[in-house]
Amino acid sequence: MKIIVIGCTHAGTAATLQIAKRYPEAVITVYERNDNISFLSCGIALHVGGVVRNAEELFYAHPDNLAELGVRTRMRHDVLAVDTEHKTVTVRNLETGETLQDTYDKLVMTTGSWPILPTLPGMELDNVMLCKNYAHAQAIIEKAAHAKRIAVVGAGYIGVELAEAFRQLDKQVTLFDNTPRVMFKYLDQAFTDIVEADMAKHGIELALGQSVQALQGREGKVSKVVTTGGEYEADLVIMCIGFRPNTDLLKDQVQMLPNGAIIVDAYMRTSCPDVYAAGDSCAIRYNPTGKPAYIPLATNAVRMGTLVAMNLKEPRVKYMGTQGTSGIKMFELNIASTGLTEQAAREAGLSVKSTVITDNDRPEFMPTYEQALLKLVYEAETGRLVGAQVLSRADLTQSVNTLSVCIQNQMTVEELAFVDFFFQPHYNKPWNLLNQAGLQAMADLGTAEAQQSAINPH
Repeated sequence: MKIIVIGCTHAGTAATLQIAKRYPEAVITVYERNDNISFLSCGIALHVGGVVRNAEELFYAHPDNLAELGVRTRMRHDVLAVDTEHKTVTVRNLETGETLQDTYDKLVMTTGSWPILPTLPGMELDNVMLCKNYAHAQAIIEKAAHAKRIAVVGAGYIGVELAEAFRQLDKQVTLFDNTPRVMFKYLDQAFTDIVEADMAKHGIELALGQSVQALQGREGKVSKVVTTGGEYEADLVIMCIGFRPNTDLLKDQVQMLPNGAIIVDAYMRTSCPDVYAAGDSCAIRYNPTGKPAYIPLATNAVRMGTLVAMNLKEPRVKYMGTQGTSGIKMFELNIASTGLTEQAAREAGLSVKSTVITDNDRPEFMPTYEQALLKLVYEAETGRLVGAQVLSRADLTQSVNTLSVCIQNQMTVEELAFVDFFFQPHYNKPWNLLNQAGLQAMADLGTAEAQQSAINPH
């Protein structure tokens, strides 16, 4: 069996390692345009801020690891074309310029994603940068050392983490986003209000609800960001406004979402026989809605890549879908979310209610305790959980992993209210925070039912 893997970051590395272990007789070739594999881009902000001193520590695999398993790893090789009808790939060696053609029995597309590049005047100026791979990380650190005013465009996870890292380096930082709140996709307003106040307290200037219109420069270097809300000086601009799937190689050959994300079934098979896909290049079943969605996360990628190996010869293990579960630490705040925000649920056409509770994480008789904010989002008719968010100075982020399992298993708030959680004063209260939220949600649903009965007794 001859297998070609295109791209080798998270999904590609997971797929290749597992395929090599399961099928030692297979001829496996990996084509990767970069000179490294498995870079944890989520650690770039940690590297920029000096928490991770050595960027080499952000790699968890090396081409040598693959070679030891008999994999032919072709670094600095760019795949130019894929012909799924004839099962061929055309590849250019970026070191020599030579072009070659290869054939496959099974093709694994793990080409990942790439930052969205806005078409703005001034994008060609020096010191306008992207944030995705190892080379970007090194360049950002080099440029930041000489910058005083840094603009970060995009207030998602990467943007807010970079803003924090630059403030820790005592830089003047402005964070831009065209949405009205930071981390708009992940958190509802009760949470982002707290985060924004904390960011402002730490000296980050927020320019939210503004669209960047242009970048201006002096002597070829960026000097100003022009938005719909004003003009801001900056001598370094980092663009992190989102990602798009890298799937042009399979355009018009497999089914895709409108944004180009490859649609795969539960076994990671595309609509084309013998072509598998995993990671940021793919759409994935989003359990809160039951529909395909584009959710580029490393956690999804490694699971999908592993499943490619398990299902390569025959469909064996189904993917269970995702809740898009994620977490972030911002200064002293620990934040995590899973599933739909209330706003996103309504935009998806779901009729939902929400419950927000505030309580201390431990009994008040303990020497220390911290306030926690927890929100549940659930269907108004059934009580089925579809989303949750938590925020505290205490690290309660693992509770969102628990709620992710609840959403995956289509549990209701009533079931959550009486799940068996342990009690120990060092860690929680007799009624666990999640139990409390479930109980309160039951009461909220009961109130709604009572009001409905009063309006329509029949």
